[in-house]
Amino acid sequence: MKRSGCLLAIAFLWGSVAGAQESQKSGGDTQQKPTLGGQPTPGLHAPRTATVNDYRKLMQIRSLYIEKMDNALSEKLVLSLGKMGRFKIASTPKEADAIMTGSCLESRRLKRLHSEVSIADRGGGSVWQDILYRPYNPPSLEQAVNETAQLVADHLSESLSQAGMK
Repeated sequence: MKRSGCLLAIAFLWGSVAGAQESQKSGGDTQQKPTLGGQPTPGLHAPRTATVNDYRKLMQIRSLYIEKMDNALSEKLVLSLGKMGRFKIASTPKEADAIMTGSCLESRRLKRLHSEVSIADRGGGSVWQDILYRPYNPPSLEQAVNETAQLVADHLSESLSQAGMK
């Protein structure tokens, strides 16, 4: 009884392997064969990770206060969003229509940067948020923070474009 169960299991596995090999053969040359090179490297075009919670409030923001963030992300965001030209960067929260907060933490063991950035209106209501992961070493931590700031600005710009269409 035990022997027939083992033989049945072996036959099942053999059939699965043979079926997989047959399906690969029937695919012909349309399947891409694995290579060691030629794959595009992850660049500044990361998947869109931004979420808009309130399109109307996002479109109404004219001035933005950016709170201090780890790894000097806030300073990089001031530069990136300043270049965008859409927002006046306020020097105090009282002068702003909305407040940008976030964190930018590096994981030395995983060699990646984890950033979470959000915009809230003056009442504390969530308007927009973005979560990004960037590898570093290489590139350097500073370059990864610069790329993160640029991605946040790009994602916010895309969100504003979408809000304008709604």
